[in-house]
Amino acid sequence: MAVSNTSPTTTAGFQNTSSTTSGSSTVSGSQTAIAGNFDQFLSLLTTQLKNQSPLDPLDTNQFTAQLVQFAGVEQQLKMNDTLSALLTLNKATTTTDAVGFIGATITADGATAPLKNGAAYWSVNMASAGTANITVKDSSGSVVRTMTTSLAAGEQTVQWDGSTSTGAIAPAGDYTITVDATDVSGQAVVAKTEIIGVVDSIDLSSGTPMLKIGTISVPIDKVKKVIKG
Repeated sequence: MAVSNTSPTTTAGFQNTSSTTSGSSTVSGSQTAIAGNFDQFLSLLTTQLKNQSPLDPLDTNQFTAQLVQFAGVEQQLKMNDTLSALLTLNKATTTTDAVGFIGATITADGATAPLKNGAAYWSVNMASAGTANITVKDSSGSVVRTMTTSLAAGEQTVQWDGSTSTGAIAPAGDYTITVDATDVSGQAVVAKTEIIGVVDSIDLSSGTPMLKIGTISVPIDKVKKVIKG
């Protein structure tokens, strides 16, 4: 385990270094309902005007109230058109922003990172300096490596080279770490983990853009840091 202010280099074991579719559907459904009520209102008003008695015409106040209702319905339709357009624009902007992450190294909330080209990276933020017991598990939940190391207070990068407890090299894939840490007096301290990886694609299938690090999906709002390559 070594500490440095430069980018991590691969070593045996571990190394730490300092360092919107549903919305559119709702609007569309509401707009259709309002439009139906609007057409019905016009039909009823027209029928009422045609069939009013010359000896007992429609009361002026009542007629005015109906016209106000008419204006209100029309305004609702216009507002829904505007909202729908804004949602469409927002979705397009979000997608464009997501595409800009491709090729960038990001740090995001999470504990599962890909082992690729002999290295997997995490960021560990220690509440205070102390000792960390790090456990690495594969995608099936089996423990493949445990390691005890000293970590400084604050944020630092932990690198794993894929070596297992038996001395073998773990295959490429997704691995999850857990960190149990204590301070210098032996008291438990909080150690927050984040994943580090390069975004290689964007998944739009769910309607919300998801950043992809290999097979790992990361919501944009979980990104904590972006480093352009």
